[in-house]
Amino acid sequence: MLIESVVADYFGTNCWILATQRGAECIIVDPGISSPSILKRLQESVNRFNLKPVAIFLTHGHLDHTFSVLPVAEGYGIPALIHSRDRALISNPMNALIPGGPAEQIMKQMGVKGFAEPSEVVELHGSESLTIAGLPIEVRHAPGHTAGSTVFILNSEYLIAGDVLFEGSIGRTDLPTGSAAEMKKTLKNQILSLDDELIVLPGHGSQTTIARERKKNPYLTEAYLQSKD
Repeated sequence: MLIESVVADYFGTNCWILATQRGAECIIVDPGISSPSILKRLQESVNRFNLKPVAIFLTHGHLDHTFSVLPVAEGYGIPALIHSRDRALISNPMNALIPGGPAEQIMKQMGVKGFAEPSEVVELHGSESLTIAGLPIEVRHAPGHTAGSTVFILNSEYLIAGDVLFEGSIGRTDLPTGSAAEMKKTLKNQILSLDDELIVLPGHGSQTTIARERKKNPYLTEAYLQSKD
């Protein structure tokens, strides 16, 4: 596997580039907020390894993960895949953010007044088994951070976790469409059921493993999962 990360300027979002090897097709995950667009830095990484992007995967609809999806998708002529429950957030991201919050302030500073979907958007439903860019991909609906949050298991080796699971933490659940109760169900049913050997590629921060988080993450303990919201 070839795995590269281009970290967005704002919020430190990991934009992952994944391929079977150099010179192969690749997928791009969660192109975030950069000024100018993160597209140029993605192109540099793609060209360095002679890759051909064929799809963009969005783990959820928050702006720090979707901001650059339009220029990247249109720049390469590729589709964006997102869970059906978060699709509307591509063109209306403020519906899942706190009015007047940091993201809105950044948009004002950047002079951004509106958003639009790429030409081709593919809706996911959370139970698909796909093969794209030669990579077997299992799609799991993982609500809690947003209603349409999704994690992806690649090649039975890697978990693209978005903002569901971080090293030592989880994504917040207090934003619009988030739910602490749903997050606990996701952690119990979709995360703790995974193999310990899976390497976690999170939306922010460092790589980790399911085994490490099972042992050390306070949000994966029975005490937290059984606590009242």
